[in-house]
Amino acid sequence: MDILAGVSTEWLRALTWIAAAAAGLAVLLWRPRRPHLAGLAAVLVFMAASAGAGIYVLNHLGDGRWGGDRQSRMSPPPLSDAPMVGQFLEPLEGMLGGVADGVNEFVDFRSALPVALEFFAAAGWALALSVPLALVGMAAGARAARRRTAELTAYRAEVEQLRKELDHVKRHVGYPVRDII
Repeated sequence: MDILAGVSTEWLRALTWIAAAAAGLAVLLWRPRRPHLAGLAAVLVFMAASAGAGIYVLNHLGDGRWGGDRQSRMSPPPLSDAPMVGQFLEPLEGMLGGVADGVNEFVDFRSALPVALEFFAAAGWALALSVPLALVGMAAGARAARRRTAELTAYRAEVEQLRKELDHVKRHVGYPVRDII
């Protein structure tokens, strides 16, 4: 079952953009403080959708949506209907049919290739755009990790200071220092 059978080329292009926008919006709603991740998700989904659309076009070469139906189809002449020699010309008719089918498949491929290449080029541009976005994401993640490490170090220093104060209070009260906590 082909769910994209009724989708034109323009709608297929629009679907790649719609999928990217939906993914970016979903990540932005999930992580509102990290818009760079939403941008990266949108670009990666656009890249995957564009590559998938290009593969879909190449897997459906005979489809008229890519422009293959604008040229007339070749068909072999009926040689087997010739009187008296028709039965001897059946192998030649089969060979001519194979040649005509090959030419028709080539025309379909030649018509679908520019459409598929548009999708692959869009996926390539998305890949090129994803590299700086991934670097921004890595830099933001490193900055957040450095901030968390600094906070953890500050918390550890504060806990150590509180332990020293507690030991001092225990000595002042007269409890053994290592007896409690």
